Amino acid sequence: MRIVFMGSPEFSVPVLKALVAAGHEIPCVYCQPPRPAGRGRKDRPTPVQARAEALGLPVRHPERLRDPAAQADFAALEADVAVVVAYGLILPQAVLDAPRRGCLNIHASLLPRWRGAAPIHRAVMAGDAETGVCIMRMEAGLDTGPVLLRRATPIGATETTGALHDRLSAMGAALVVEALAGLDRLVAEPQPEEGVTYAAKIDKAEARVDWTRPAAEVDRQIRGLSPFPGAWCEIAGERVKLLASEAVAGEGAPGAVLEGFTVACGSGAVRIDRAQRAGKGAMAAGEILRGLGLPARLD
Repeated sequence: MRIVFMGSPEFSVPVLKALVAAGHEIPCVYCQPPRPAGRGRKDRPTPVQARAEALGLPVRHPERLRDPAAQADFAALEADVAVVVAYGLILPQAVLDAPRRGCLNIHASLLPRWRGAAPIHRAVMAGDAETGVCIMRMEAGLDTGPVLLRRATPIGATETTGALHDRLSAMGAALVVEALAGLDRLVAEPQPEEGVTYAAKIDKAEARVDWTRPAAEVDRQIRGLSPFPGAWCEIAGERVKLLASEAVAGEGAPGAVLEGFTVACGSGAVRIDRAQRAGKGAMAAGEILRGLGLPARLD
């Protein structure tokens, strides 16, 4: 098929690669514009732009798609389908209507649960037993379109958002290729009205650990916010990101440091397995402890 691809972050890259490998024609790739990044604050292209250019594909990154000229440019591509995954811009109706066979979105949840911006983070933080990927026909509402294909996967007891992100990205790439191959026979099923939840964008204010909460909640917060933005606590006045953890047995006043890097919570305890000091790379807990003395209690 002739497919316009629309995506921006690393999550979208395996999908683009899979579409090319499946032999589809990609007349253009749409992504977010380059943004200042790094110490020099130089404009850095998105991961999708970098991959598209490496594949020799034309790239466009309009600031908005509501301009008639941008919509005309999109329509002139005469696409059969647009495949959209974590693009970052709302598609106006004129864009949704332009491809001959519509726009397909890859969404990293089992819709209608976790519509919105941060479905992977929210699934881990909520303690969901499973999540998955849906291939959805796009419409004007926020992730409300009918679903062509869905595939579920369990969430591991110690799995982080980062690890789950990579698994779901690969699943989405395989599933959209399957959906495109079966587009003539697949029936899009409307989402049920019951079970709708919204995955609000992660606010950095959610990242500080509150040791008075139950261990299961603290553990899910740490894993759900890893690697970005990273749950954190202060140790000797230094902000330390906590990147991997497990809820374990243990008793003590909330914040009390038990054996190693195990911290008592409102009920139970959490063992920190991986962390990151300011200006340094992520390290195993043992490495952190060799260079950072823990007080008897963390605030």
